[in-house]
Amino acid sequence: MPTTQRDLPQLLGEARRWCEDGLSAAMAAAGETPVSPTQVQLCSVLDEEGTTVSELARRMGVTRQTAHQAVHQLVAAGILEQVPDPASARQRLIRRTAEGERAHRLAKAALARIEEQLAARIGADLADALRTALEAPWGPPPAPESAAG
Repeated sequence: MPTTQRDLPQLLGEARRWCEDGLSAAMAAAGETPVSPTQVQLCSVLDEEGTTVSELARRMGVTRQTAHQAVHQLVAAGILEQVPDPASARQRLIRRTAEGERAHRLAKAALARIEEQLAARIGADLADALRTALEAPWGPPPAPESAAG
């Protein structure tokens, strides 16, 4: 029976879901309002002084509409707020509210515990190697191979 080796994007996706599920469980156990993985990702790429929706969408690799929807939901939940952008009269910055800052600190602490649990499960050396590989500059995506073999 042939074995199918899973590709790297699939493995990275599973690892991301493992972290997201752990974070979601930790936040639920702390009595926090549930948020979607997209909302978590949005909060993780937000600058302290605020970020435009367009820049959030670029950082997340999603459409502006997807980012705007996530922002709208988090504004309604009291986690984020929109403020005028001092650099542009036409733009608004998205930033955390005081409640959002509190939840962000809680999430960061939960993620640190998740990383500790991963190191305990796979070993500190492998966890460190994983972090090192993911933090290394990979450069631009590879160019497609020429069709003229």
